[in-house]
Amino acid sequence: MRLFGETMPHPPIPRPARTQVLREQPPAGRRAHTRPAWYAPAAVLGDAAAAGVPVGAAFAPGNGRTAAAYATVAALAWLLVRTARDRYGEGRLGERDSIAAALGDWPVLVGLLAVVRAATGEESPFLLALAALLPCAPASAAVHTLLHRHLLARRRAGRAVRRALVIGEAQAVEGLVGHLAQRTDHEFVVVGVCPVGGRDPRDPAPVAARLPRQAPSALADDSAPVLEAARRLAADVVVVVPGPCLSGVRLRRLSWALHGARCPLVVVPGLTEVAGRRVGVSSAAGLTLLSVAPPVSRGPAALLKPVTDRVGAALLILLLSPVFAAVALAVRLDSPGPVVHRQTRIGRGRLPFTMVKFRTMVADAERIRPQLAAANEQDGRMFKMRRDPRVTRVGRVLRRYSLDELPQLFNVLRGDMSLVGPRPPLPDEVARYDEVELRRLAVRPGLTGLWQVSGRSDLSWDETVALDLRYVDNWCLSVDIGVLVRTVRAVLMGTGAY
Repeated sequence: MRLFGETMPHPPIPRPARTQVLREQPPAGRRAHTRPAWYAPAAVLGDAAAAGVPVGAAFAPGNGRTAAAYATVAALAWLLVRTARDRYGEGRLGERDSIAAALGDWPVLVGLLAVVRAATGEESPFLLALAALLPCAPASAAVHTLLHRHLLARRRAGRAVRRALVIGEAQAVEGLVGHLAQRTDHEFVVVGVCPVGGRDPRDPAPVAARLPRQAPSALADDSAPVLEAARRLAADVVVVVPGPCLSGVRLRRLSWALHGARCPLVVVPGLTEVAGRRVGVSSAAGLTLLSVAPPVSRGPAALLKPVTDRVGAALLILLLSPVFAAVALAVRLDSPGPVVHRQTRIGRGRLPFTMVKFRTMVADAERIRPQLAAANEQDGRMFKMRRDPRVTRVGRVLRRYSLDELPQLFNVLRGDMSLVGPRPPLPDEVARYDEVELRRLAVRPGLTGLWQVSGRSDLSWDETVALDLRYVDNWCLSVDIGVLVRTVRAVLMGTGAY
């Protein structure tokens, strides 16, 4: 986990330990950029190729010169759409919303090219042109996903981060610093704190300055100690957690000083795991208000999900029928017992259903499980063993590549499950759920989900719950599409499966 950074001028900021403390200030002009300079040209070239190459290839058999013109127009139109929607901004390049953003931009591209087509009287085959544009969004998403992975790798190594000075009351600072330290996929590394009041945070972040509980007078505001601390620690941003002692008027005066010194200010509202698309900013009576939209549960997207689930499950069953037959034969020949294992799981609204999967354990696995309780390697409600003695030889292969889950496509077809959703829990697990964990049952469980593409059995219980709640609260169709795409890679790699 990361928290503090060394201030040496040449190496990147190391962030594996929470107890590292600043010792010296880096020379001026040596601060790391948040993102490499080549991200923008790489993204532009990738997007241009994503639109131009398939269009050029589609029209090349007819006329090479015409195909080149069509490819150029498509590439320029796609770049125009992406630029207009701020996909190349410094704060967007390399971030996680690449798939959702590309899918949202694609209809705009089609509309723009339709207008160009009508205005110029161009008469190319419409269906051919539309088909040529289909690879555009996924190809662009792939380019930006590669940038995202590169950015995550840099952040894990302590690069591409912003050095943050955190201001707030001790308890609020502890919560924020601890939350940031749990993950390495964000851009902030805390280099110091400025507690408000006499109490120091329990976290070992160095106290760079201290602010009084009472707001100072206009002649002696908070700016001097904060600016001095930011300068001394070479902070790239000041992060403020508002509270009773850090009122709006006091924060406003501090913002004037920070902006005058060209130091960025970030205010933490206290919301966690809320997708940016659900948050709106407005004002009333001079107050800045954040509105949070509820999770999607109605409308066209919510109606489309069960339809796409069942159609997708039916198509996959047809396409994978030879795989079903081969796996069934392997299970039958490997060990005595039924080919399919049936198990009661809990679905949406705490309703039980019978989940089916290919058998990967010995026939009396459920009877033996209580004897292995002491060997459980999970830290929460689930039972997991990396080397479970009940798993058969064929079962280990099936689990590694998730082939044992294929029969759950029939659960999806029946409406008990979805293609994407939280992991379906056992009744005894649900019996021990608290109120937060029960939130996972607000949607249908999934054949795959964020847990599947983020580590599977290697995840802790808290990480699994956090991923499931993030999915429940921030669901949209583009999230499902992104998870399905990432599932293919996770299954092929077999990481975290046992």
